[in-house]
Order: sequence, then C-alpha cells, then structure tokens
Amino acid sequence: MIKRGFKLIEYENRLERVQSMMSCYKIDILLITSEFFMRYFTGFSTQFWQSPTRPWFLIIPLKGFPKAVIPEIGFRAMQKTWIKEIFTWPSPRPEDEGISLILNLIKEMPSKFNNIGAELGREMSLRMPLVDFFSLKSNLSKNVIDASPMLWKLRIIKSNSEIDKINHICKITSDAYENLPLLIKEGDSERDISRKLRIDLISRGADSISFLPIVSGEGGVSQIICEPTNRRLKNGDILFIDTGSTYDGYFCDFDRNYSIGKVSDIVKDVYEILWIATQSAIDVAKPGITLSDLWKIMVEKLDKYLPKNYSYGRFGHGMGLQLTEPPSITFDNKMELVSNMVLTIEPSIEFLPGKIMVHEENIVITQSGAELLTTRAPYRIPEIL
Repeated sequence: MIKRGFKLIEYENRLERVQSMMSCYKIDILLITSEFFMRYFTGFSTQFWQSPTRPWFLIIPLKGFPKAVIPEIGFRAMQKTWIKEIFTWPSPRPEDEGISLILNLIKEMPSKFNNIGAELGREMSLRMPLVDFFSLKSNLSKNVIDASPMLWKLRIIKSNSEIDKINHICKITSDAYENLPLLIKEGDSERDISRKLRIDLISRGADSISFLPIVSGEGGVSQIICEPTNRRLKNGDILFIDTGSTYDGYFCDFDRNYSIGKVSDIVKDVYEILWIATQSAIDVAKPGITLSDLWKIMVEKLDKYLPKNYSYGRFGHGMGLQLTEPPSITFDNKMELVSNMVLTIEPSIEFLPGKIMVHEENIVITQSGAELLTTRAPYRIPEIL
C-alpha cells in the first residue's frame, strides 16, 4: 500500500521551487484560493470544498512561510498540516469574507516587484466571489497579475512521491477494468454497470470515483461524457467506460471499450488502429519530443479513418491532483516533454456518422522514454458474452 500524505520535505521543496519561480516571474505575493493548489502547497484535505459558502485563502510571500487565511471552522484541521501561521474569521460573514485579513497581511509584506499573482489563467478559477476579488484589487496598491503560467510550470512536473500515488490508482483501476467482464452481462443497464464498477473500485482501494461516464450503443457510441442511463446492454453493443478515480487526491484517467457479443469488422479494425496509434505515441515519447510530435504520430496512424474535415482535437493531456491538467496534446503545442511529466495518450476516431471510439492510457515520462502507468488494454476488443 502506498502511504498517504507526504513527508515535510515534499512541501518544503514545493515552497522553495515556487519562491524561486516567483522571483523570475516578478511576483511578490502569491494568492491561492482553489482546492487543488491549496492542497498542493499545504496538504490540507477536506470535503468541505463541496460547500461554496466559505472561501479559503493561502498567501505565499517571496520569502518566508505561507500564511493560511481561512474560516475559523477549519482552524483545527489546518493545524494538522505543516502550516504554522493561520488566521481566521467567523465565516459566513458576507460583508467581509476574509478580505480585511488578507489586506492587512499583504500591507505588512515587503514589495520588490509590486505584483501579486493569482489563479487567473487557463484551466483555473478563483474560488471566491468576484465582488470580493474586485474589492480586494481596488484596495491594494499592488498590481494583480496572472500567475497561471508559473503555477502550471510548477505542477506539470511531478515528484516521485506524486507519481507513486498516480501509479497506485492506475493499477487499482486497471485491475477493476480487467475484472469487469466477470461482473456484468447482457441485459444489465448502464447504471447497473456503474454501481458494480464503483463497488469494485472502492473495495480495491480507490478513495473516490468522481468521473465515470458509461455509454453503450449498437455498433458504437455517439458520445463519451454523459452519466449512465437505464439503457440495457444487448448483443452487438459497444460499451465505453472512462474513469477518473482517485487515491490520496491523485487521479487516474483512462477508458476501456468492450463488445457485447460479436461486433462488426469495422469496429474491430477501428479498435485495433486506435491501439496501434496509442502504442506509437507511447513508443516515441521521451524528453525533447514535443506534444505536437506525439499528436502527429497518432494522426499518421489514424489517417485512413479520419474525415477530411477533421477538427484537430486534442489527443491527450496532463493529470494529477485534477482529472485534466495542462499540457494538452494538440497539433500546435510545441512544448517539449520532460522527465516526470504525467500524461494521458488519447486518440479518437469518428469512424461512422454518429459513431466514435476513444482509446486512452496513462504514462509518465522518464529519461529513457515513457513508462506505462496503466495495464495496457488488449490488442483486440474484449468481448462480454
């Protein structure tokens, strides 16, 4: 079993890295409001994020230690983390949800660049009322700038301890996928399958299953993102399942396709060409290769089936504390792969009008190439009889 949490040195290293980057990006103070970056920097974990009533803040100075500014209900929970300076207010207090506390703390901090960084950019959102954010900005003598390029540069590279957790949940989910044909049968509904798979994942050690589209259709599926329905499996169906299950806060994200009884030759061919496209990307992925290189390699393998008006969709992405994170594997993303980057490899095809298929595996980039985190899907589509 992989141990939960991290040693103190993990958080000290994260602080050292971000403060070094803050100097390069000319940021005096970093204001954190989101669940995922709060957990990344502090280790603070709570289901209380499900309640939108109270905002939570972390202030990271250019030098020194982070300061938590949180509702008083969370004081004892935050004390269990490595954070020593904790400031609270009696939330909910709509007229002042921690804003005056933040202003006072910021005014006491030295300023070299006159800039405060916040989560304002791609794949980010502020977890605080916008009216409070605007009020904060108007009462500050410093500029508030987008810190997302710096923050994602930090989180794109995983530590070995983070990778261990991702690898663990990938293996749990791989085993559940391999066991699934023993649990389900023709006539089961998509909701029946969801219930059985959730139970199996939890029994194997997953903490949560927050993402679990289950879609079935005759000869293929028309979409891959919606929740399961009462539709029942029948002979000739394709069953698509994708999951973002977690262990200690870290996600896996990969799918599997199954056939219910016998399916058409084109379904078999499309499944196999997607398998080959996925494998071709895994085989060449290594430091120095660009994300667009990976995309082009997959497109070359899929070219026989891609329509002429192909829309240049993405064929994978990063993951970690969130189901999807930067970077995206797209035709124009020139970012180079680096060691300890965790990615999904996810080519897709619309092989008939209204029929699509997606194949997905999870990898980590090492100095010698890509290491598979998931148990590789079989080359031929698994049949459930």
